[in-house]
Amino acid sequence: MTPIPQIRPIHPGDLDAVLRLNRAHEVELSPLTRDRLAALTGMAFAAWVIPPVEAFLIAFDQDAAYDSPNFRWFKERLERFVYVDRIAVAAAARGRGLARALYARIFAEARACGHDAVVAEVNSDPPNPASDAFHAALGFDPIGSAAFADRGKTVTYLVKRLA
Repeated sequence: MTPIPQIRPIHPGDLDAVLRLNRAHEVELSPLTRDRLAALTGMAFAAWVIPPVEAFLIAFDQDAAYDSPNFRWFKERLERFVYVDRIAVAAAARGRGLARALYARIFAEARACGHDAVVAEVNSDPPNPASDAFHAALGFDPIGSAAFADRGKTVTYLVKRLA
């Protein structure tokens, strides 16, 4: 049986390592500066890391003052939600259930705070079939899409309803 990984809040001392992991996944995520990362973690519903920064997750609820167009898309359509803005797992740590553990924790925290949905987006162009399959296995359903010509990408918006 695989041990449950430790999940803890992102500390200021983690920022450089989180940035490196984000840079390794910029195609799927988006670029960040250190200052922007610090600001995001400060306003997040959840900003967690699995030490020693093998994986991280940053999420916002509907009340966040977040300027992401993807976050705004959900905010215009849903009353209460937790938006997973970014999640990444280091290549050397893949296959150990770290992303699944982070999602299990965000589902539990969202339910405990009275949210009825966890939402995310996945690139559909360029395609990300591994993420599509992962999110489908977790029970996410597509609810929309958007094209961003300035970024050269199209995303599919996903929702997992919490019972």
